[in-house]
Amino acid sequence: MVVVTTSVSKSNDAPPDRAGDYRCTPGEDLVTALLGACMIGGLLTDAWAHTNIIDSIESFFTPWHAMLYGGFTAVAAWTFWLALRRRGATPRWWRDGWPVGYALGAIGAVGFTAGGLLDLVWHSFFGIEASLDIAFSPSHLLLSFSGMLLLTSPVRSWWAAGDGGMRAAAGVLALSLGTVFGSILLTAFTVFQTMHPTRAYDHVNRSPSYLQASLGVGSYLITTVVLVVPLLMAHRRRPTPGTATALVAITSLFACAVYELPGTQTAAALGAIAGAALADVALARLDATRGVDAPLRLPIAGGLFAALVWTGHLLAMHLASDGLRWSAELISGTVVFASAIGVVLGCLASTPRPTVPAMDRS
Repeated sequence: MVVVTTSVSKSNDAPPDRAGDYRCTPGEDLVTALLGACMIGGLLTDAWAHTNIIDSIESFFTPWHAMLYGGFTAVAAWTFWLALRRRGATPRWWRDGWPVGYALGAIGAVGFTAGGLLDLVWHSFFGIEASLDIAFSPSHLLLSFSGMLLLTSPVRSWWAAGDGGMRAAAGVLALSLGTVFGSILLTAFTVFQTMHPTRAYDHVNRSPSYLQASLGVGSYLITTVVLVVPLLMAHRRRPTPGTATALVAITSLFACAVYELPGTQTAAALGAIAGAALADVALARLDATRGVDAPLRLPIAGGLFAALVWTGHLLAMHLASDGLRWSAELISGTVVFASAIGVVLGCLASTPRPTVPAMDRS
């Protein structure tokens, strides 16, 4: 009877006295994810400003930075409050009071603060970055990594609890937002801003056309890794319909919004989202028929996701423009190559199966 009473008192809704067992409620995880969405909104306005009106930006203190750091302050304050409110039961709350999954988020908050101060100093000495320089600023690298840690706290909470419903929704949203923040410095290499398949390829080695086509193919492969890795990380723990769609939708529309939603790229993004939705349906069906412990589950998921998303992307780009001008080899090979990368990543993400020792016949 004592054991039953102790188990009930240590539910997710009531923080236990023992450090390390405290979990946020699904509602608290959702609050974290929604505040993270506000932070991503600030990031979007800052990225838009860097892209479209950089010539008029001469200071670190801009409305766009205010929106970004305002969103960060809200997420960081909420994260610290979740631990601070346990200071009565856990005097050393700064070490032991973090809910499951949120300690790394707190480290991310500290890192983001340091990155913001470094960014202020960097801009003061070297000015405001433009174009490709943005991706290689040390302060921006620190901000990107730290922001990803902070925003993905609900993901780790979701994986630790293993719940569905509201916690799963918060986890999927946070996973998508963290993917955006973690890959923001790869914007120059994302496929969602490219028009390379619509440009003629002259088949001449090292020509400008050759280099453009190479960059185009590379952008598909890089974006495949950016999207497949978080998908597999979620899929291996708990099948959750909508994960693929959310990842592709938030990542692609963010990239398009930075450039004010150009027609062809936005149409291609919608095609990719449709492909991701089909992938969600297919993966759910496969899990229902084969089971979550089926052999090659993750390699199939990675390959199928890449094939459907990029087929939808290229088909929509073809319909929204004057047509694709790449050769059949480049178009089909890009999809196959990306699918192969998805399969390889799925193999790496799979848990090795224990080998059954052979029977001793001696």
